[in-house]
Amino acid sequence: MFNSKSRYYNLPTTTITVIGQGGEPVEIRYVQRRFIPSVEGETLIQEHVFTDKDRLDTITARYLDDPTLFWRVCDTNLVLKPEELEQVRRVIRITLPNV
Repeated sequence: MFNSKSRYYNLPTTTITVIGQGGEPVEIRYVQRRFIPSVEGETLIQEHVFTDKDRLDTITARYLDDPTLFWRVCDTNLVLKPEELEQVRRVIRITLPNV
């Protein structure tokens, strides 16, 4: 259902059947709830001070070679929304995931 780089890739999916507008059953697939994984044991590769010219996708492209991995930086810094990290002078931890 999701790309292998997605934060939702390994989550189990569930299906629910609802009644559509025409009275017919409609199946909806969705992922179950995701919890931020523990950051204990992650390897710190960089602490980055956010500037007014930074964007989280360009930061992850620079340090992790992939702009779509912004969610890993969010997880490491224990935030749910990328906007929470995009504050001038905020120190952002960039880590390698636990293996």
